[in-house]
Amino acid sequence: MKPFFKSDSYHTDENYPRALMDKLVLNSRLYFISKFVTVILKSRSLALKGQYDSEAWASSSYDIFKITEECGGRIHISGMDNLQKCQGPVVFISNHMSTLEPMLFPCIIAPQMKVTYIIKDSLVTHPFFGPIVRTRDPIVVSRSNSREDLVTVMNKGQVLLAEGTSVIVFPQSTRRVDFRPKELNSLGVKLASKANVQVVPIAVKTDFWQNGKYVRDLGPIDRNKPIHIAFGEPISIDGMGKEEHKQVVDFISSHLDKWKENH
Repeated sequence: MKPFFKSDSYHTDENYPRALMDKLVLNSRLYFISKFVTVILKSRSLALKGQYDSEAWASSSYDIFKITEECGGRIHISGMDNLQKCQGPVVFISNHMSTLEPMLFPCIIAPQMKVTYIIKDSLVTHPFFGPIVRTRDPIVVSRSNSREDLVTVMNKGQVLLAEGTSVIVFPQSTRRVDFRPKELNSLGVKLASKANVQVVPIAVKTDFWQNGKYVRDLGPIDRNKPIHIAFGEPISIDGMGKEEHKQVVDFISSHLDKWKENH
């Protein structure tokens, strides 16, 4: 699979043309959501036919990437060269801000390595997203029994990593625009320590796409808010990983602080 990005960083051109239809809907979310839903329905159809492989996943992710730009999103990515430094499969640890980052990660990561997510069980049975996410062989947790979830993550996570599949973890209990370090649990570091693999921190600022009042995944978009994604260098785990977890938290916190200052 050819990568969509061939350098360490990417920045949406200041003169990137905005879609005419997006302008005609008077700065609402209508065009963006309609295009997003179209991509999801196409992906769902391919998944039901058994034709939604890693390449199709990355391609649909890139479609959403371009739709975001067409609707006024200014995307800034840094640290992509760090993906080349990984010594085999890794555990990616990211803060979670909106629906956008899980949609954009595949077009950046999947061309470089096989990867999947830890997801909540409601997504697996979701009428639209369910058929898509099931093709990725995700690690499924309930969020109702933390002890059982930990066992599930450790058992299946180690199997996937041993087979060469990297794992993306969102250790916060829910999406948050404001980052609270204490809410970022150490699940990702624990899995990496157990599987003897590295972790890669990811900091994201994706409040361009806000949570919806009635349908959480289809909220309004704020074209004044730039989108930031930063990949850190791979971190090897020593022992239980307490210091490494702090490094991940510091990486995310420092980037969010910097982006807040520059906006």
